[in-house]
This record gives sequence, C-alpha cells and structure tokens, in this order.
Amino acid sequence: MRLLYPLILTSLLPTVLAADVLSSSGFANCNPNADIRVNFANITFDRGSGTVYFDVSGTSTKVQNVSAQLTVTAYGQQVYNNSFDPCKQNIKQLCPVPAGTFGANGSQVIPPNFLSQIPSIAFTIPDLEGQATLKLTGSDNQQLGCVEAGVTNGKTVSIPAVPYVAAGVAAAALVLSGFAALGSVGVVGAPAPAVSFSTVIGWFQTMQMNGMHSVNYPPVYRAFSKNFAFSGGLIPWNTMQSSIDNFRARTGGNLTQDSVEYLRNSTLVFNDGSDNNPSSFNFVRRSISSLFVRDITTSTGDTSSNEPPNKVNDIVYGIGAYVEQLTIPQSNTFMTVLLIFAIVVAGITVVILLLKVILEAWALFGRFPKRLTSFRKRYWLTLAKVITQLILLLYGVWVLYCIFQFRNGDSWAAKILAAITLATFTGILAFFTIKIIAVARKARKANGDTSALYDDKKTWIKYSLFYDAYRQGYWWLFIPAIVYMFAKGCVLAAGDGHGLTQTSGLLIVEGLMLILLLWTRPFATKASQLINIFVQIIRVLSVACILIFVEELGIAQSTKTITGVVLIAVQAGLTGLLAILIAVNAIIMMCRESPHRKKRKEAEKLNRESHNLTPLDARNSLLGTPAADAKPPIYQFSPFTNKPTGYAPIPNPGATSSSDRLVGNASDMPKSRETRSYTPSMYSLEGNRDTRQPAFPLPGFAIAEPAPPARRGRGHRRPSQNNQTYTPVATTRRNANFSQLLDNNYPSQGPTYSRQNWSENSGQDARF
Repeated sequence: MRLLYPLILTSLLPTVLAADVLSSSGFANCNPNADIRVNFANITFDRGSGTVYFDVSGTSTKVQNVSAQLTVTAYGQQVYNNSFDPCKQNIKQLCPVPAGTFGANGSQVIPPNFLSQIPSIAFTIPDLEGQATLKLTGSDNQQLGCVEAGVTNGKTVSIPAVPYVAAGVAAAALVLSGFAALGSVGVVGAPAPAVSFSTVIGWFQTMQMNGMHSVNYPPVYRAFSKNFAFSGGLIPWNTMQSSIDNFRARTGGNLTQDSVEYLRNSTLVFNDGSDNNPSSFNFVRRSISSLFVRDITTSTGDTSSNEPPNKVNDIVYGIGAYVEQLTIPQSNTFMTVLLIFAIVVAGITVVILLLKVILEAWALFGRFPKRLTSFRKRYWLTLAKVITQLILLLYGVWVLYCIFQFRNGDSWAAKILAAITLATFTGILAFFTIKIIAVARKARKANGDTSALYDDKKTWIKYSLFYDAYRQGYWWLFIPAIVYMFAKGCVLAAGDGHGLTQTSGLLIVEGLMLILLLWTRPFATKASQLINIFVQIIRVLSVACILIFVEELGIAQSTKTITGVVLIAVQAGLTGLLAILIAVNAIIMMCRESPHRKKRKEAEKLNRESHNLTPLDARNSLLGTPAADAKPPIYQFSPFTNKPTGYAPIPNPGATSSSDRLVGNASDMPKSRETRSYTPSMYSLEGNRDTRQPAFPLPGFAIAEPAPPARRGRGHRRPSQNNQTYTPVATTRRNANFSQLLDNNYPSQGPTYSRQNWSENSGQDARF
C-alpha cells in the first residue's frame, strides 16, 4: 500500500472538503482502449489520524505484472512524480493484476515523511485544484492502463445557504422597490430606484451566465457561479425533472444518457471546451454520499470492493456543465425555466387578484387610502405591466435557453414551445417599442420634444416601465438595452463548445454597452448613473477575466486560479454593496421628490400665476372663475348708472379683513370711514408704461368692460367728459388685451369723487 501514499496525499492537496480531510473527487480512464480499466476509486485521507482509507476496483483482460507511475499536480504545477513496482511495495492485490474483476479496499497509516509534504493550506482554501494521474505499464513498457482523479477537502464556495442569502437580497430589493413605488403612487415621471429589483436580478444573471462559458474554469469559480442559478429560473426540483423526462420520452426524447436518473448515478467530468486539448478534465463529485447509493461486492480471492453499480463519468462543458451541476439534464433546461416562469406568473396573478378582492370588500364596508384607488381601477393593466416587466427581466436568459434548446434538445414538443415563447416575448417587446416610438414622434410634432412620455399620466402609466430609469432626452435607450440582452443570449448559446469565440463575442457586446452608457450617461439620477455604469464596468472586467480561462491561450493554471479568486472577490463585493445600497436608495426615493414631478409642478405654478394677476380673494381672481365653494354672487346696482350691472359679490357686513372677499389687509386701504378722494385718472394707462405705478382697483368693485344694454332701474350715472358708464362685474377669465380693456374703460381725466359722495348718491352703504 505504499504505492497509495503519494497518490493519496499529493493528489488530495488541491481539494477542500471537511476539517483536515482530503478526498478523491471523480475519476476518468484517460486511455479508453487499455487492458486495465478502473471502474471505481474512492480515497480519503484523515490528517488527524494520519490514515488513508481506500476503495479501488477495476477489470483486466489478462493476468499480468505491471509497474506504476504516479504524477500529482497542483494548480497546474507538478508537485510529485514517482515510479514504483506494486510487488515491491507489498500491494498483493495488484501483484500480479488478476484477469477479470479485481478490487482492493482497506486503510493504511501514512509515514511522517509523507505527511510533511502536505501543506496546511490544502485543508483550508476552498475548491483547491489538484489532480493525480496513475499510469500502469507492462514489462515491455507498453501502457496498460491510465486513470486520472481529482481531489477535494470539502470546503467550497458552493454553500447551500448562499443561494438563499442571494435570494433574500433580491427579495429585499423587490420589497423596498415596492415601498418606493408606493411612495410615488400617482406621481407621473418618478424615476426608478437606482438599485431596484431589476438591477439586482440583472447582476445575478450576469454572474450566472459568467459560469456558462466553455472554458477551463477554476473549480472555485465554477462553484461560486452556481450559487446564482435561481436568477435565471434554474431551480433544482427532482419531481419536476422526472415529469419533464416523462414529457420528453413521449415527444421523441432520448433518456439513455440525458435524464435525472442518469445524473444521479454519474460523476461529472468537466471538459475545458477547447478543440486543441479535449482530454483536459476537471472532476466534481456532487456529494460523498452519492457514491454509496447501492453497495455490491466484487472480489478476487480475499479482496472486495464496495462499488455503486452503473456509476459512469459524464463529460460535460459549457451550458450543459452548468445545468447538470444542479442535477438538471441539459435537455430539460428550457422546460425547467418555462415551468418556473409559469409558476411565477400564476403566483403573481393570484396575489394581485387577492388584493383586488380585498380592496373590493374594503370598499363595501369602509374607505381605503386614496393611493390604492388607482390599483383598484387598473387591475388588468397592473397585471399586464407586471408580466411584461417579468418578460423584460428574463429576456436575455430566455433567448439563451431557447437557442440552447434548438441546438441540444431532443423533444420536438419542447422545441416548438421554445419557438412559440421566444417569438411571443420578442413580439411583445417589439409591440411596446413601436408604440413608444409612435407616441414620442407624435409628441415631438405637437410640442417640439418628447416630454409627453414623462408628463402625460396615461402615457406614463402604460409605458414607463421601459424608460423610467432614463432622463427625458434618453428615453430611447431601452431599445439598445433590449438588443444588448438578445445579443448576449445569442452569443453565449450559439458559441457553446467554443470558449474563445464565446468569450470574445461577449467581451465585444459588453464593451459596446459600456461605451454607450459612458457616452450618453442616460440615467435620471446621479446615484443611478454611478451604480449602473459601475456595474457595467464590472461586467466587462468579468468577461475579460474569463478570457484568461480559455485553454487556447495557454495561460498557466496558477494564474487562472488567482484570477478566479480575484473575480469572486470583486463580484461578491459588488453584490454586498448592492445589498447595502438597496435600503439606502429606497429610503431616499421615498423621501425625495421626483425631478420630473418637480419640474411639472413649477410649470403648473407659473401657469396659475399667469391666470391670477389681481387676486381679489383667496377663492377668486380677476381672471378666474369663483371657487367651487364660494357663495353665488347677488345682483347689485352701480352708483354711477341706472343700468343693472353684472354679477358683483357684496361682502357681509360683519366680515373681517381676513374673511372679507376683498384683500383689504394686503394694501394701504383706510380702515375708517373718513373721506378719501379717488379719481379715475389714477387708473389712466396713458404715458410711459415703464413709469406707471401699480394701483389697486376701487374698493368693492372690479375693473370691467362696459355693461351690456339692459332695462332701466335704480342707479345714478357717473358724470364724466365722455359719458361712459362704469359697472362692477364678476371676474372673468379674459387675459388677452387686458391693457386695452383698461384703456377703453378709464379715461385719463375726470372729476374727483369721495367715498362719502358715492354712498349718498347711491342711497346704499358702500361697505368698504
């Protein structure tokens, strides 16, 4: 058993599994036509006891003596190389190798000189890389067998809790984005939060797609990217996978080597996806317990081996390797995502319908908040918007899965469903794109700009989910964003199996999107600008790092591993930063007014001021109609004419300055009844307009045009040079030619009258 010492110890260097334990992880026969084939190998080293536990079995075509050469590499560097004779090492089971089936199992204590060769770091760093190769040669130096095995120490970044934590971050983004949306219900032009649910899911999908390239990933990064599979709809569910297998079997699928049952009894062997070196493998075992599903004993003489039957190696790469890590057969990929999508849509529909029922019941027994009225009236519109936003969110990965189904799927029904859904999703996005462009063109023709997309409430409610994150001048950027998602899915799926082509194409796509964002800076807020551009920079750097993993470039394995660790650190750091910013941004969005709304309110204020030049009352203006709650005015006679006047409100006798219909307390008007003279000349508009002083209208009366002819009644004609009649009338909305109106009614010269004279002539109390 001394033969196994260096093999077990050094090959176990690169793996990480349990506390101070190194174990083999998968194996592959590197010479398929050899006389000796290994069918099963499981080796574990416990540093605490210094003991190796082994279980090996295989077959041989004949009885023969062999010699062995063991080579161990770590991070691409050879750390051990030794040749030995099993007979001299007292390995009786292999001296000689028997014909037929053979096996060996047991335990051996490792000498201290071999223990010292294993660095302590091998037991602590997750997903370390190591590989052991054992070659068996005959007496004529002809190779009789070859086997490769990976090793692990049980420590990995693929932790079951990580996907749940990531899902929790996404859920928090969804909830806080919802609160931010509630804080701006009915607000036209409110921008999307800088760190929204879409931003978080889009970033998670980026990390998921980064793990689907056909390159030689370091195991540490392969395990890390697997944590975010849920963001693209890849959720392992054995019952669902069995149902999909049955569906495929009835629609032309082949389940022989592509089913969930097959994956349960296989070990994944990761090919690097290169054309030059197809025999370069990385090994991953799903779990130690999976190797002991069923126990049978094969023996030769007094040897035995506990071997799970029908355990096979499944060589995978690219997208297929990613999904099969999740125990999802690659031909089931599209159907899995389709069913998850259907479940999510059904759940959303039920939740919205439940809210609708609750609001209807609430309306029968009481009054609910006004901000919920919009949802109650637009139930179907809300449901359609949510589903459309879900389509927009998943469009990139949906294109990926559909094209992958076209290339690798075996069920004609699944291919038809992929074609229908892809055409439907693309058609929906194209429809909204055409409608938004049409609205923008119409607004540009009418107003000279496209502000109606943000200011018109109906337009905003219908289409804002596509452009609410962008400034008004860059509403069109959602079109390049859709094209960007489509291109990413196409390049990744169409280039599956060709790592260099895949990665180079995606680097170009990501780079073009980054250039577009830097050139336009289209986002509505500074926080959005900073976060989204920073995320896009990380996307470009991530693809550039993946380019290092391409086998054709011949970069050292140690460099690849370091790059993988750095990539994990950067992506994990950005994920944590987004998690922190979610809460901060949601609070800011709930407290800060939308810039679009602020601009619109300022315009409305200016518009109101232009229609309210002479405010006579808190509810009336010279150019506006009486307020809805004002008392209807009564008819009054003018003190200057015997003709009836228009409508002129008469103040209440007991009214104070704060409640009177006049703004008496806003001017230099007298508070007593002493005689004070007024002359129409003070309202003369002759002379230079720039030197004219502002003047208040006569107390109790508004300036108006001459009254129309009417029946004679009580009243007194005001003496004047041109015998013009002046009458108090109700306020009007006329704004045009207001200066001309004053010129026609008030001459520049005229007699002077006092408040006392007016009261005596009219026979009424003027009630100033």
